[in-house]
Amino acid sequence: MEKKFSDNLKNTEEHNLVYSEIQPDVYGKYLPEIISRRGEYTVWILLLAVLGGWIILIISGKPVPFAVYMLGGFFLLAGLSISLGNWMDRRTFIEIKPERIIFENGLRSCDIIWSDIVAVEVHSSRWGEKVHVRARSSHFAFRKLGEVKISGEIKGRMGFKDGDKILDAIIEHSRLKLDKTTEIGDYYKV
Repeated sequence: MEKKFSDNLKNTEEHNLVYSEIQPDVYGKYLPEIISRRGEYTVWILLLAVLGGWIILIISGKPVPFAVYMLGGFFLLAGLSISLGNWMDRRTFIEIKPERIIFENGLRSCDIIWSDIVAVEVHSSRWGEKVHVRARSSHFAFRKLGEVKISGEIKGRMGFKDGDKILDAIIEHSRLKLDKTTEIGDYYKV
C-alpha cells in the first residue's frame, strides 16, 4: 500500500512534539564558506594568454602546434569546471526547520521531511568530512568545515562552518543510530 504525503506529515508532527525541544537554536539557514575566486581568474587569464599566442601564430602564418590546442582545451575545461563550482557554492544553503531540511546548490534542490531520512554517511576527506544524507526519494551531500593548506599555511576554508551542528540535527531529528564505524567513516541508519 502506498504511503500518502499526509501520512508522512502526521508522523512528522508527532516527531516534532518529541524533538522540538532538543535543539531549538539549530533551526535556520546555513551558508557554506566561500572560497577565493583567485584560481578561477588565473585559469581564465591563462586561457586568454594561450588564445593570444594561437592568434599570433595564425596571423604570422606559422603552424599551430598540437600542444597549444591541448593546453587551450585544458584551460577551457578547467575554467568552466571551476566557474561552475564557484557558482554552485554561492547558491548553496541548508535550511533546517522543525519538520524538514532543505538543501539547495543551484543544480540540486531537496526538501525532505525528517521521517524520510533513512541513512547518513560521514566520510573523511582531505578538506573536511563529507556528509551524505539519503532519504527515501532523494539525497544530498555537504562538506563540514575544512581548511585548504599549502606548505602548512591555511590558504582557504571550505564547507559549512556549522557542519557538526547540522549533522547532529539531522541525526537527532531523523532518529538515526550509529550503525557502524569503519576506517572510511561512520554510518547512521534508522
